[in-house]
Amino acid sequence: MPENTTDDSEPASTDGAGRTALVTGAGRGLGATLTAFLCARGWTVVATSRSTEELTSLADKLNADGPGRVIAVAGDVRDPGHRTRLAAEAGALSGFGIVVNNAALMGVSPIAPLVEATTDVYQRVLETNVVAPLALIREAGPFLEPGSLIVNISSEAAVQAFPCAGVYGASKAAMDHAGRILALELAEAGIGVVAVDPGDMGTRMYAEAEPGVDLSALPSPESTLPFWNWLLAQRPADVSGGRFLAQEHVS
Repeated sequence: MPENTTDDSEPASTDGAGRTALVTGAGRGLGATLTAFLCARGWTVVATSRSTEELTSLADKLNADGPGRVIAVAGDVRDPGHRTRLAAEAGALSGFGIVVNNAALMGVSPIAPLVEATTDVYQRVLETNVVAPLALIREAGPFLEPGSLIVNISSEAAVQAFPCAGVYGASKAAMDHAGRILALELAEAGIGVVAVDPGDMGTRMYAEAEPGVDLSALPSPESTLPFWNWLLAQRPADVSGGRFLAQEHVS
């Protein structure tokens, strides 16, 4: 792990009163689960998704339930103007301390062999899964205080060779490696960077990737909540540079 020169940085803490997080891909699946998790602990979450309807519905529900709140900012993370707006929205709030890069594209649905992928598929997936999160980190960086944490959502496909998941897997592997470099580069500023593989889950993204496959036995995104509770209790300097398996993690 890289050594963090900001030794007094505090853990993000499960108590999020006065704290702000930014979560992409928040309309459904893991992103929605994380947004709800943070709100339940008092965090303000700037949440984004390409689906305005899903995002608005989530925000309305969570804002009614409290104790945290959701600021819904619909849009595509591939859009530079949207990324600038997200960083500005979060940066204008107190205690901006977490960025979760969760938004991702599989490529084509159903998934297909790598050799059949077009240049358009490569470009869309790499732009969404690698270029956009790195650019969002750059935009958000000036607003993040020492003790902040950047979480890049990874996948088993980043480390295992799965037929027909080549473009997606390559993009996640690239982001994993970029995150390790960022962990070294941001250590002096007291900002931690981790990769989190949430494991197989019964999500719509998975269902669309492999239509017809029975996903009923797979866990839901809520199965990762014990891990997130543990992660928020850690000092970012202590976990920075790590890659974690959320469903297999034992605190």
